[in-house]
Amino acid sequence: HVQLVESGGGSAQAGGSQRLSCSASADALMYMAWFRQAPGQKREAVAAISTGGSSTMYLDSVKGRFTISRESGKNTVHLQMNSLKPEDTAMYYCAAAQYRCTVVVGDYIYWGQGTQVTVS
Repeated sequence: HVQLVESGGGSAQAGGSQRLSCSASADALMYMAWFRQAPGQKREAVAAISTGGSSTMYLDSVKGRFTISRESGKNTVHLQMNSLKPEDTAMYYCAAAQYRCTVVVGDYIYWGQGTQVTVS
């Protein structure tokens, strides 16, 4: 089994920035993504990235503000969040998938513990 460990998060002012990082213990490169979930809301994909890092997907509401990236040849990803809004407040989860770059929750079989991002 693969363990994912997230770092970063915390509080930020509206208009501010946060950077999340995640490392997965898998030997093979995996497709990686960030999801978020606010209380009473469904879990939604924020951003996803291919194994090589050349293909990315973003939630419409974060396009132009968030950037997902990965370190070459590693299962380490980052989510740079700029121009934060209160609506971005949620628990953010790193996830890894084996077969494709996807925004489907069920495709991700490995999950981090989550890190809280609060924007006020």
